[in-house]
Amino acid sequence: MKDIFFCPEESNFYSNCLENFVFRNCKNYESIVEFGSGDGSPVINSLLRNNFDGVIQGFELNTSAWKVANSTIDEYNLTNKYIIHNSSLFNSSQPDAEYLVANPPYLPAPDNDIYMPLLFGGVDGATVTNDLLSLGYENVLVLISSFSNPTSTLNLAKEYGYCVQNFMVLPLQFGYYSSDPKVKNHIEELRKKNMAFYSGDYYFLAGVLFNKCQDSVVDLSNQLAQIMTSL
Repeated sequence: MKDIFFCPEESNFYSNCLENFVFRNCKNYESIVEFGSGDGSPVINSLLRNNFDGVIQGFELNTSAWKVANSTIDEYNLTNKYIIHNSSLFNSSQPDAEYLVANPPYLPAPDNDIYMPLLFGGVDGATVTNDLLSLGYENVLVLISSFSNPTSTLNLAKEYGYCVQNFMVLPLQFGYYSSDPKVKNHIEELRKKNMAFYSGDYYFLAGVLFNKCQDSVVDLSNQLAQIMTSL
């Protein structure tokens, strides 16, 4: 659902999370599903730097981004490893996979009438992320913003039987889309309700690997919650 207007810093962070939490931990021939592939660059860059023998099936609604992604996939001869569908994962048959990965849209706003509607993450910014967790994949890697009701996502993950196996946190400055007055004012209102956390023009973006608790030896949920709500 995200498009080709990824913030480069955010895109690189997502790519690093993919490498550290997924590709380097995957067993041979495991499969991955990606929601919102955009132009495909985070996965493509990760594939070029890592040996991965499985298949990634991506889903991207933006036709322009989908075309760019497929052109790059062809250029680097990755067609046997990375397949992107021009459709929504939620409306698909939801292929079986060991991992679900996503940098989901997380901008909170009263509605999707914002500068970039495809970045709308629901009224609290966590709607799409929470919907992804409801799909029940064994391992889920998502990016979570501190101004997008992170507490609700962590609480919901527990309800679905997930633990936080690992995470990385990146401080980011509010950008063009998050500085949209309609978005920024709404985030300020969420902050008053302890649903958004930021300091000045900065917020935290976390790459979080959830997995089903019966397979996890650690649960870093409390540590992540402390960090994401500290601003």
